[in-house]
Amino acid sequence: YSARNLTLHPMQTTIGKDIKYASMLLQQGEIVAIPTETVYGLAANALNEDAVLRIYEAKQRPRFNPLILHVDSFEKFDTYAQDIPDACYRLAERFSPGPLTFLLPKKNNVPDLVTAGSDHVALRVPAHPFALELLKSIDFPLAAPSANPSGYVSPVTARHVYDGLHGRIPYILDGGPCQVGLESTIIGFEDGKVVLHRYGAVTAEDMEARSGCPVVTKHSDDHPLTPGKLKSHYAPALPLFVGDIPELMKRFGDKRLAVISFRQRYVDPAPDYAFVLSPSGDLHEAARKLFHTMRDIDAIDADVILAELFPEQGLGLAINDRLHRAQSLFR
Repeated sequence: YSARNLTLHPMQTTIGKDIKYASMLLQQGEIVAIPTETVYGLAANALNEDAVLRIYEAKQRPRFNPLILHVDSFEKFDTYAQDIPDACYRLAERFSPGPLTFLLPKKNNVPDLVTAGSDHVALRVPAHPFALELLKSIDFPLAAPSANPSGYVSPVTARHVYDGLHGRIPYILDGGPCQVGLESTIIGFEDGKVVLHRYGAVTAEDMEARSGCPVVTKHSDDHPLTPGKLKSHYAPALPLFVGDIPELMKRFGDKRLAVISFRQRYVDPAPDYAFVLSPSGDLHEAARKLFHTMRDIDAIDADVILAELFPEQGLGLAINDRLHRAQSLFR
């Protein structure tokens, strides 16, 4: 298959709440942006390679970056995966639907294009009523990476999707703002352990308590087996640096600065723009606001974004992971 045979011509992109219309487009092999509780996804029939190629082309996404398959219940995991351990079912019973993705040995009915040639497939059940109703209306899983140009900040509203992909996709199913605001946690299973591939809202502590298995962390950036693990990812248009804010402000004192902080507002000296994600110190609120804030900063006249490190626990680990990937272009 060649993407050159599927060149996208400018098209009318509409936003609406018509689940039946979105379902019809997907059954015709089109791509549709859909809401989930994490971020908006760019969905297509995962078993239709032409449709999947349209995702890659619309996003300009590297072909070696795999996609997540979305289904309407974890009971369908064994339709697309095999050798599923008991720990997976224990975790799925607790966290599905929800922001947890399972990396499992794939069956042959999953195209290699979806898994970027890997023998494992990423599966999850989204916890958004529109996404679940849509999945129940079709007889195939949806491949759905984030609905944005590849490498840019993930979208958490329908308008964010439109700003990045209008003219490239026919329809955006508007389910309101995303409630989590960060991509799902991704895990696999190896030698009786849960392997954490990507941080997200479901934490290692949560999973250890439910599965009874130890959780270990694995990183793979250059040729990832799991989605969202490229070194350059979630990046805004402006250069972003992460670290000690007072030191960074000295380093970039001649620039117009936008500062992202957890709960502290820096005032001596004060930056040109200050974005405090959660004055009350709520990591869930900070996660919901992170990508929205990065997009807002791209629309103002700042020169550089400075971000402080968040607490290295729970969702703070996931926020720091996204910030480090956002800054990697400019190290």
